[in-house]
Amino acid sequence: MQRNPGLAESVVIADGSIDQLQRDVQEQAIRMIAMRQPMAHDLRHAVSVLKLAAELERIGDLAKNIALRAMTISGAEQPRTILVGLEHMTELAGRQLKDVLDAWSARDGKKALGVWRGDAGLDALYNSVFRDLLARMMEDPRDIEHSTHLLFVAKNLERIGDHTTNIAEQILYLITGVTSPRDRIKGDDTSTFSTQETAT
Repeated sequence: MQRNPGLAESVVIADGSIDQLQRDVQEQAIRMIAMRQPMAHDLRHAVSVLKLAAELERIGDLAKNIALRAMTISGAEQPRTILVGLEHMTELAGRQLKDVLDAWSARDGKKALGVWRGDAGLDALYNSVFRDLLARMMEDPRDIEHSTHLLFVAKNLERIGDHTTNIAEQILYLITGVTSPRDRIKGDDTSTFSTQETAT
């Protein structure tokens, strides 16, 4: 939003710390399982911790990808309507992440279920940004490269929402011992287009 490459670079650097924290959590959880051989709820807790750490690490990867895109296009003027859509996506993804981590801390199944159901709102915003950017590229082929970077930013924000939803499912599993009974309904209807980016 601020076209600030220095801020983007700090996000890229911080990703290494998140990776190390994930490895630390993984080692501790595996050691606990090996030494204490937990049963039932304690085992679910250990498994859920492992999966939570992995989901958070992936969110860090996606944030890093967004930062790398931001550094690439920091010198270009951003289209206002697209920025508004991306800002709304960022706010919603951030709120979903905060809510799901609060739900984890409180073992609040109701709040976790709210995050699980709220993913469709982020998908709808992504669809809107996707179509706006596609229209820009069709109107002016000179805008394709820049718009493609913004498309990947939007997709990474949408994927952050998916990971918060995965965490919500882990919370429900931890509380109930039952995995999600069905695949959640996805509101992202852009899958016919090749816009996937692998987080690195």
